[in-house]
Amino acid sequence: MNAWLLAAAVLAAGGLGPCLLLGLRGEPRQRLAGLNLAATVTAAVLLLLAQGFGRPSYTDLALDLAVLAPAGTLVFTRFLAGQDH
Repeated sequence: MNAWLLAAAVLAAGGLGPCLLLGLRGEPRQRLAGLNLAATVTAAVLLLLAQGFGRPSYTDLALDLAVLAPAGTLVFTRFLAGQDH
């Protein structure tokens, strides 16, 4: 295990936990924020794993996630716009 993999494990354990708690509890707007933050943390974890394992395909996946996650957030925001919570 090298430093990249250790950093990915620490970020996954410490970063995704609060995102999941926020995504499972709270108001719809807070859940949306948790989803958006989880996508960002997941992209960072995938970049660290790409460096740790020396696999460029993980970098491609992280960059795809970084591009598509904001679009998904916009779609969910559009659905939430009609709700008054």
